[in-house]
Amino acid sequence: MNLRISGKLILFAAVAALLLTASCSRRSHPASSRAEATGRTNEAVVLKTPAVTLRLTGVTMSGAEKKRLEEFMEDGIGRSIDIPAVSPEAIIETARTYLGVPHCMGGTTSKCMDCSGLIFRVFDSHGIILPHNSEEQARYGTVISDRGNLRPGDLLFFIRTYNTSRLITHSGIYTGNGSFIHTSSSKGVTVTSLDDPWWSERYLFATRILR
Repeated sequence: MNLRISGKLILFAAVAALLLTASCSRRSHPASSRAEATGRTNEAVVLKTPAVTLRLTGVTMSGAEKKRLEEFMEDGIGRSIDIPAVSPEAIIETARTYLGVPHCMGGTTSKCMDCSGLIFRVFDSHGIILPHNSEEQARYGTVISDRGNLRPGDLLFFIRTYNTSRLITHSGIYTGNGSFIHTSSSKGVTVTSLDDPWWSERYLFATRILR
């Protein structure tokens, strides 16, 4: 009987020792930060093509996202487009006429529209033909990588706004004063601050279509 009790005590002590060791390991090796867990970094991302140098300060990107951005740039960025005489104010005024229009994927009308559909419709109203696709829209105009250089009428592009195989997943129009107009999946066409934490950490770069 004593031998059985001794054996149980030894087994109990061994299990307790293992649990204590595991617990100490967790305390001595704290959980990875979000950046470590995702492989993202807050360091500036600098990418170059013969036509464009893109310096993205403060953008968090994984290695896979950086590679996809390089491939995107190699396929063509900073493309020119025919622009009739139209002011940023006119573009923004037209965009505001769609405020409150609900969101729907693929929509381009006042019944419902998606983010690239808003840009497509607004610019088309002024004789400027852009693709109805955020990633393809990002290929046109002068690339603006510094948020401090944004002007009203610039197109803004974002990553990771929903799960998709595409790199650039959302677009909007800068209205000035740190805000942009876009189509939100929950609010429809709306104006949002670019300093909003959710949007700020997903902002990638802008392009300038208007002269």
